[in-house]
Amino acid sequence: MSHQHQHHHHHEPSACCAHGCAGHEHEHHHHEHEGLGRQLALIVVTAVLLVVAVVIEKNVQLPVWQMLLVYLVPYLLIGHETLKEAAEGIANGDAFNEHFLMSVATIGALCIGFLPGAETEFPEAVFVMLFFQIGELFEGYAEGKSRDSIAHLMDIRPDVASVERNGQVLQVSPDQVGVGETIVVRPGEKIPLDGIVIEGSTSLNTVALTGESLPREAAQGEEVISGCVNLSGVIKVRTTRSFGESTVSKIIGLVEHAADHKSRSEAFITRFARVYTPVVVLAALAVAIVPPLFVGQFPTWLYRALLFLVVSCPCALVISVPLTFFGGIGGASRHGILIKGANLMDVLARVSTVVFDKTGTLTCGQFAVTAVHPDTYGERELLHLAAHVEHFSTHPIGAALRDAFPEEATDGCQVSSVEEVPGQGIRARVGNDVVCVGNTRMMEAVGAQWHDCTHVGTIIHVAINGVYAGHIVINDKVKDDSAEAIAALRDLGVERTVMLTGDREEVAADVAGKLQLQEYHAGLLPADKVARVEQLLSEKPAGGYLAFVGDGINDAPVLARADVGIAMGALGSDAAIDAADVVLMDDRPSKLALAIRLSRRTLSIARQNVWFAIGVKVAVLLLAVLGLATMWLAVFADVGVTVLAVLNAMRALRAA
Repeated sequence: MSHQHQHHHHHEPSACCAHGCAGHEHEHHHHEHEGLGRQLALIVVTAVLLVVAVVIEKNVQLPVWQMLLVYLVPYLLIGHETLKEAAEGIANGDAFNEHFLMSVATIGALCIGFLPGAETEFPEAVFVMLFFQIGELFEGYAEGKSRDSIAHLMDIRPDVASVERNGQVLQVSPDQVGVGETIVVRPGEKIPLDGIVIEGSTSLNTVALTGESLPREAAQGEEVISGCVNLSGVIKVRTTRSFGESTVSKIIGLVEHAADHKSRSEAFITRFARVYTPVVVLAALAVAIVPPLFVGQFPTWLYRALLFLVVSCPCALVISVPLTFFGGIGGASRHGILIKGANLMDVLARVSTVVFDKTGTLTCGQFAVTAVHPDTYGERELLHLAAHVEHFSTHPIGAALRDAFPEEATDGCQVSSVEEVPGQGIRARVGNDVVCVGNTRMMEAVGAQWHDCTHVGTIIHVAINGVYAGHIVINDKVKDDSAEAIAALRDLGVERTVMLTGDREEVAADVAGKLQLQEYHAGLLPADKVARVEQLLSEKPAGGYLAFVGDGINDAPVLARADVGIAMGALGSDAAIDAADVVLMDDRPSKLALAIRLSRRTLSIARQNVWFAIGVKVAVLLLAVLGLATMWLAVFADVGVTVLAVLNAMRALRAA
């Protein structure tokens, strides 16, 4: 059921502007609430009509067929959808679904009254349909809630492009910009279309697109891709592709396409109905046909067969199983784990392969100083000087150095004549010293004898008055709980953990080593990730599922393709959150193991309910076949079982 509106917000390549999308989103939720409201209204009206019908039956002596007409009003009101679904199921060759089961049992209850000497069971028929709809309502409400909680955190689709036309800069929608036009991108803006820089230089944040944590420098003549965020300088870009052909549109296309391949996991109750329905229907037929061949009394055995059908109708299940999943989804959301549908808990419980993205998922996605190797100065002194020089830098590396030495703003050192050397680094006077902070090219330019470092990351070299002073290593930090997350998955019996990243080989190897990951693949583009996941999907064991955990736009196609896509919600991109089935709101990978545990627990509660309900039913059915059970004993058994099953289902709400 959940999948009818799961991928509800994929845009067409000819993107509407932001307002249009927001409107569409609002409208979607509006319809959803309307649907639940209608369902609730139907349930209330049916319940009232049922009471009226019972009162009429008790006080007015009507012929059976007229009484049937009175009951048919509430029955058809609440059950028309179920009957329609059952008919569609038969037409599509998928006869034994839960709708068919409900229809056969209730029609059986309606027919009993026409047998000679039998009591009418009309209220029972309406009652059963009513229960079924209440169960569906719970499930719909749970899924709607979990989708509502998923706020759209950000969209990679650029809303506007600033295009230069006839000496003026105009704000237009990106799909109105032609190839070869010039667009202006200011700091903080997303690049709307692919193109080549014709003026200015800047650094770009590409983490959302490629997963590479280091900002990329873009100078004149270099190509830039849409969806990156411009960090520092104003640049002019000559477009090389139209919006529909640009990187962002292609990635969004990949997402839409990937969702089509995904195998849908059957909802728990549907899988159960597949086995249960044919068994019940065949058994009822056997009760009606076999004994009369030996002992006669066909009407008595037909009554017992219909009774059998009514008793076997799984009222307790159709309400307690959705309730269990409702509780499970609610319990998980208290932990900041949003699960977009009941059938996904089923998949989570049986995950055997977990694939992680690196940047922003296992690592923080932000730079920090990870090591300081001084040659001539103390560690603190080296950081102090580097932080001063980088004080005015807009580059993320500068920010990392300033964060590592926060006191620099208050220590009163004089910094003068700061000069940025393109492609090398920054030179400045700190007090009486000339300090150069940059890459190896800068060290060679000032004649400092630099040496390499064994640490993985970006190496920032420092020279003072032309003499090499040491270097600082800056890298994307591994999240505190990443190692714990991988260990917890192993404890849960997840056989295979894999890391995919767009980052360089040595960075990937370093992270995989720290986290004791079994395998990793580096240097992948979004399309490569999809291909890699396709391969892993083909290698997974029978009965196991593959989960992918990611946070960037480049992960959206893979999230949609995996059996269950899990997005990091706090930092993640909107495209990823939309494509995912499960969202971890606080970006902690260790929550994944908790999600799997909660899903397994919810499933086991659902199974307990199923076996308990079937056990009681089998007992009543045996009594019914022997002629010892009346219809009301059957109803009582059903209602009693339902109450107990609902109480058991409530346990799923308790957080583990």
